[in-house]
Amino acid sequence: MPNLSGNPANIIGNPMRNLLYKNLTSADRSRRVIASSETADKEGVHSVVRRHFACMIKQVESASLAKPEPYLYVLKERNTKQKREHFFCKIKGNILAVNSGKLFSILFVHTLSIELTASDIRLSRQAS
Repeated sequence: MPNLSGNPANIIGNPMRNLLYKNLTSADRSRRVIASSETADKEGVHSVVRRHFACMIKQVESASLAKPEPYLYVLKERNTKQKREHFFCKIKGNILAVNSGKLFSILFVHTLSIELTASDIRLSRQAS
């Protein structure tokens, strides 16, 4: 017989996991933002993963326009005293695409943030 006390997620044997998803598109479909956030507690580790993607599409007349340089930023932090790790990555770029004989410039930004924090399982079990 399973133990029904404590965290409701443990009743079915899965760790607690929360998801949030957003998909926002402008009326003329030229701008789009997709974002997701996931929070989970598994095997003594609390994790928060956030993803964010934004793009802007506009029609251009020629491929000779000045494109911005691609951009990549990566950050990794580790704090052993607080038992915490953080990873962050941001990518910016520009793509030229052809659709139905028309030329489009697609500017995009993608970010990924992962935060891991150790939690003491013994303390959480004693509290329940």
